[in-house]
Amino acid sequence: MRRPAVAGQFYPGSETEVRSLIARLAPGTSEPRDKIKACGIVVPHAGYVYSGGVAADVYSSIEGAPTFVLLGPSHYGVGSPVAVSTQPWETPLGKVEVDQDFVRLLDGIIDRDEIAHQSEHSIEVQIPFLQYFFKDFRIVPICLGMQDYDSVREVATELITALEKYDGQVVLVASSDFTHYEHISVAKKKDMTLIKDIEKLDVPTFYDDLYRLNATACGYGPIATTMMVCGARGASKAQLVRYATSGDVTGDSQVVGYAGMIIV
Repeated sequence: MRRPAVAGQFYPGSETEVRSLIARLAPGTSEPRDKIKACGIVVPHAGYVYSGGVAADVYSSIEGAPTFVLLGPSHYGVGSPVAVSTQPWETPLGKVEVDQDFVRLLDGIIDRDEIAHQSEHSIEVQIPFLQYFFKDFRIVPICLGMQDYDSVREVATELITALEKYDGQVVLVASSDFTHYEHISVAKKKDMTLIKDIEKLDVPTFYDDLYRLNATACGYGPIATTMMVCGARGASKAQLVRYATSGDVTGDSQVVGYAGMIIV
């Protein structure tokens, strides 16, 4: 069992508090509305008080799926460089099972490894949102320590091959914050450049802009992987649901950027 590592820090430690906070972050999401059938999404992974509203807007806008492949960056550099967890994951909202049928189809660069996931928050913070908005789903948590273009292409190819063999609907979740601790005007300019690349599912230009701008989006590998996989599966674009910064909460001019996007 993968126990919560950041409950009580990035999000509340009790079920009642988590549900109450997400309900406040996502006003009006209980009203009936058309949901988007997404191939993938991009969502932030900061503390809920900072980026939870962006994440909630995305999750509340999409249809559920039997399986969510969760791709997050490694912030600590431990364990396998590309690691899938096979243990059930526990949060204050209960236990979520890993889709072992999907995991069995992963036989390349993606290693079975729990160490990479033990303290990592980028995937964990997504799961309570999934539990709040959806029912009867399983997850495939994959932590990326290697995010260079060639490694990401190899991960994406493995996922594309697995999806071709898998009999079931899957939504990919790319967990990433955007610019870290730059002036809000600089952060927004850099982030909007990357967002435009994501909207076009243009992975080569996305990487070119990352390096050219010295951008600090921490989950660029998960984003690029999701773009590659969704592009191969027929997606043609991504749409920006919401953009925000930590300064919206703190009032500071040095901010972290958060983008919520849906790939269709």
